[in-house]
Amino acid sequence: MRHVPDIERRARLVRRHALGPYRVEDPVAAAESVVCLHATEPATVYLSVAARTHGVCVADVDRVLYDDRTLVKQLAMRRTLFAFPRDLLPAAWGSASARVAATEHRKVARDAVAGGLTDDGEAWLEEARSAVLALLGNDGELSAQQIREAVPALDAKVSASASARWGGPIPIAPRVLTWLGARADIVRGVNGGHWRTSRPQWTAMERWLGEQPDAAEEASGYAELVRRWLARFGPGTETDLVWWLGSTRTAVRRALVDVGAVAVSLERDETGWVLPEDEEPEEEVEPVAALLPVLDPTTMGWKQREFHLDADDAPYLFDTAGNGGTTAWWGGRVVGAWVQDDDGRVEVVLRGDPGASARAALDAEAERLTAWLDGQVISSVYKSRLMKGEPLP
Repeated sequence: MRHVPDIERRARLVRRHALGPYRVEDPVAAAESVVCLHATEPATVYLSVAARTHGVCVADVDRVLYDDRTLVKQLAMRRTLFAFPRDLLPAAWGSASARVAATEHRKVARDAVAGGLTDDGEAWLEEARSAVLALLGNDGELSAQQIREAVPALDAKVSASASARWGGPIPIAPRVLTWLGARADIVRGVNGGHWRTSRPQWTAMERWLGEQPDAAEEASGYAELVRRWLARFGPGTETDLVWWLGSTRTAVRRALVDVGAVAVSLERDETGWVLPEDEEPEEEVEPVAALLPVLDPTTMGWKQREFHLDADDAPYLFDTAGNGGTTAWWGGRVVGAWVQDDDGRVEVVLRGDPGASARAALDAEAERLTAWLDGQVISSVYKSRLMKGEPLP
């Protein structure tokens, strides 16, 4: 069993995730460098692309999302919204998205009954699905509010699921749309707001893509997701994959067999996995500075992050639910975060002193990102302690 030390894992991270001198030329290639882009916060898609490309602007990202439609937003792993390269959609539909859809189906059907909307949650959901698809088939693209107004059954509130963290009645329409989106019946189409906000116009997936490819069979779908993850994030552990996929160890182990994954030893007595054609040592890279946004795929790509993150720093870089805030990277390690002042100027906030070379390189990245944002200030729900400016020990 070959040993892959942390320094080699960091070299793989920098090179394969298109950071620094390894930047790519277009948004789709940027997404492929990390499998797919987190899209829970709309600005993350743009900032993740900006960090990994040369000369790409907001209009270029808009083009691949809304004109070319070569990146498509889809609810998938861990009930998270991602922007997927179009060719990867069938794999997600048949595996991670199907798992989310099944869970959402059970919850919404149950809560529709508990909320007094129906005595048969399954039948109610199917009727709502038919009504929404018929509406979008006729009218093309509509906002959630327009759909709710046109489908009276959806203009209602029910109590939140017992497992939810919020209380009180909540609208049922967004939950039905979430379920339909996970099923790939509908998709978030053109954004009706600014690129930093999310006001999607929902449309039928077939209309949006111009076709409706078949979903992959579950096992082959998971295998394809795992194959692409290993190509970009490997070596990684079973724990990493179970967390990233939001699936089970059984599914992960089957996928590792299906792709012919090869075991390697890692530091801290861990066992990792790589693709069979990816066993050769990775060449070292020069230290690289990078500033990545909230929920960036690199930050969120592993469950076990010790090879690139000091455990003592984690509470200052992630919120209490485990969502990663902005991050500042040097040499394949997280060394801090970044924030903006009232004028939109980017400033790096360090956890320690990484040295003069690192500080200079990070300051240069801050200037680059400030210029790219051109005065736009990014707000975020997922703020870490460093982003909030809390006193450090």
